[in-house]
Amino acid sequence: MGQSVRNGAQVSAASDGKAPRTARGERTLRKILDAARGEFGERGFADSSIVAITQRAGVALGTFYTYFDSKEAVFRALVQDMSSQVRDRVAPAMEGATGFFDGERRALAAFLRFAREHRDVYRIIDEAEFVEHAAYREHYETTAIRIAARFAAARDKGEIAADLSDEDLEILAWADMGANVFVGLRFSVWASTDPDHVAEVTNRLLTKGLAR
Repeated sequence: MGQSVRNGAQVSAASDGKAPRTARGERTLRKILDAARGEFGERGFADSSIVAITQRAGVALGTFYTYFDSKEAVFRALVQDMSSQVRDRVAPAMEGATGFFDGERRALAAFLRFAREHRDVYRIIDEAEFVEHAAYREHYETTAIRIAARFAAARDKGEIAADLSDEDLEILAWADMGANVFVGLRFSVWASTDPDHVAEVTNRLLTKGLAR
């Protein structure tokens, strides 16, 4: 996952002009990103160092600068990479869904499993608000766009209320994403609760709402 897709175009996680050109380079970039995730996740941005990242990755210091210009650059790339990993985990889980509501349940369960396996994602994303705000905002905005698109498709198919405007769906997408983020924090990061059960219960907010 050395590359991500943004607005339909493939974008390298490396700094501008430093994208790997070989499969070996992609593997090295992956090692650096994984090492950066471990370092930032455990120590935080301020207490992490490029030297520590390269030691974790098992690469030379000069190799780091082959792909990244600075600690800020690899942190920014890591936020974008983790956002792409969430997307890539969720999309396949929705295949074979029986409809909109089943698809959203599957999507949340997949995210909960990802959060359990990568508990450091929360610390890294939270720090991004102050270290790399543009990447932080992009992470949430692109996620909300994907959710809103699914909501719009469901509206157009008659699976949810037809009178919901695109603006309404954007609001609901952000509300849904916010709920999912905190459900993941409570039941995947702070505790390991059955993700299928958590997703099923949370999904009732969509299928039945809160009205009696």
